[in-house]
Amino acid sequence: MIPEDHPRYASLVAREKIADAVKSGIVVIEGASAHGRGEAFDYLLGERTTKSAACAERTAAAFLIRAARPVISVNGNTAALAAGEIGALARASGALVEVNLFHRTEKRMQAITRHLEAHGVVVLQGAAERLLPLAHDRALCLREGIYAADVVLVPLEDGDRCSALVSMGKTVVTIDLNPLSRTARAATVTVVDELTRALPVITRSCEELGADEAAQLVRRHDNARLLAEAVAAMQETLTHAVD
Repeated sequence: MIPEDHPRYASLVAREKIADAVKSGIVVIEGASAHGRGEAFDYLLGERTTKSAACAERTAAAFLIRAARPVISVNGNTAALAAGEIGALARASGALVEVNLFHRTEKRMQAITRHLEAHGVVVLQGAAERLLPLAHDRALCLREGIYAADVVLVPLEDGDRCSALVSMGKTVVTIDLNPLSRTARAATVTVVDELTRALPVITRSCEELGADEAAQLVRRHDNARLLAEAVAAMQETLTHAVD
């Protein structure tokens, strides 16, 4: 039992969720490693939502609510950490939810789908086809889901699929704690923040944004600037740590 007054309570709860999800087959062991890598970058952010991340989250919401066919792509780690938050965002944005995995088995697909549905998420289902320009199983997706989407939210993504989606002309929104990753640099909008901090802010923004403000956010968006500000925030944390 993790005491709620522990200074790193949220982080420890997330670790427990990932560990439990590995045991249940929702997360593969490689996913646990990826979670730890992201957590290291969160230390550098001071485990907080920075000003640039908050701006990116509001911009992400603007792209989602202006989309004709938004889709949220969910992998095992995202399902384990934020199933309820994904459901709330889907309802607020009108986005479809599709499960897409690198380490893909039918058993995992079913386990993740059941987990999401238990948290109130409506999961798009059907016969997956190899529709994305990739050599591995993340090329498999639903024709009426990710393939047809104009805006795709891909939390905790791998860089090659992010690049493939962009090459297909799609707007890609990602949530990635590493501002130096291929995903962060390939995406249209990169939210450098921890998943369970970012998703509720994006959801609230979907509910709050008017048409004019959303249009302005999209028009003024500069992902390179947001990434630079995220790196600067991490550098500031390091500077204060050694002062």
